Amino acid sequence: MQAIMEPIFDILYLLTVSAIGIFMIVKGKTNKQYLLFGIMAVVLGFGDAFHLIPRVLALTAGEGGFEKYATALGIGKFITSITMTGFYFILYFIWRERYKIEGHHYLTAIYLFCGVFRIVTCLFFPQNDWINNNANCSMTWTLLRNVPFIIVGVIIITLFATSAFKHKDKNYYCMFITIILSFGFYIPVLFWADTIPVLGLLMIPKTCAYVWTVVIGLVDMLKTRKQEKLEANAQ
Repeated sequence: MQAIMEPIFDILYLLTVSAIGIFMIVKGKTNKQYLLFGIMAVVLGFGDAFHLIPRVLALTAGEGGFEKYATALGIGKFITSITMTGFYFILYFIWRERYKIEGHHYLTAIYLFCGVFRIVTCLFFPQNDWINNNANCSMTWTLLRNVPFIIVGVIIITLFATSAFKHKDKNYYCMFITIILSFGFYIPVLFWADTIPVLGLLMIPKTCAYVWTVVIGLVDMLKTRKQEKLEANAQ
């Protein structure tokens, strides 16, 4: 069953977020916030494709599929690690654009430092053992690579939660929840899936949380465009 349902889910996910991203880039190109949101969705789909497509191939290859595609899966994880950091970089600047944030350079510096530190640890150190799908990666190194990413998550959750309620931004009330869910489902997989394989199933609701994040931006853009048309017709 998994060999059928999971590939279908993965392909639908990649097509959905990529299509939404392209649509938002095309329709929202005159609005910086929606343009950034579209780019963010495309980055999400592009990065996840490098991990999910080998996973689909491994699932449909029959017995021994994951061993056969171990290198492709490891490299896919590496690319996804970089693009997911980029995803949260862009989301931070969406927050600044949406709520017209000025200053806060210290916050930007902390946020960017954590993200760059994660990218550097992913890129340049053999301890990650990407080529063998992290088979020889220690828990210590996993922590070193991911704690800065979790800090980024805590920051962006706090920013969206406080700003949405402060500005009574109903369209974005759930944004911080989607980020909490994505990290909440990701962390158990990251640290314990090797010893408790069933935890790998949490990647499905994690993926759904990312889709929810993207859909929030899409719905907000459509509402804004509709309101602008009504105001233009009323003049």
